[in-house]
Amino acid sequence: MTEARMVDISEKQPVLRIAVAEGYIKLKKETINKIKRGEIEKGDVITVAKVAGIMAAKKTPEILPMCHPIPLESVNVDVELEEDKVRVKTEVKAHYKTGVEMEALTATSVALLTIWDMVKKYEKNEEGQYTTTQIDGIKVVNKLKISSS
Repeated sequence: MTEARMVDISEKQPVLRIAVAEGYIKLKKETINKIKRGEIEKGDVITVAKVAGIMAAKKTPEILPMCHPIPLESVNVDVELEEDKVRVKTEVKAHYKTGVEMEALTATSVALLTIWDMVKKYEKNEEGQYTTTQIDGIKVVNKLKISSS
């Protein structure tokens, strides 16, 4: 069995790395309408989710033990309201020696968790259970490595 370790990337050359991740949270239609109307008690769900996602991308190496700290150059979190769900799509960019897909996945995941936290009051049934609320489909949808030469 191999010991846990951070992979040695010292011999690799920095190149532009781009990763896009997405996922969604299924919500009640009335909750979606409350978000649209700005009626969520905790505030602007979309803005807070975007900020949470950006912060999470920057903190990824603190959460994932073998992840390299990467000097991120761009984190864009897009939040889109659909009929019965909210889709989050995150694009992360950096010139570095290793990819940024973990940062994109972390940003997407935390943005979705933030949405859940902000709307949970409206999602519970009479017994306080979440019978329809669900986070799903978190995945890397695109990953690029662009060499400048």
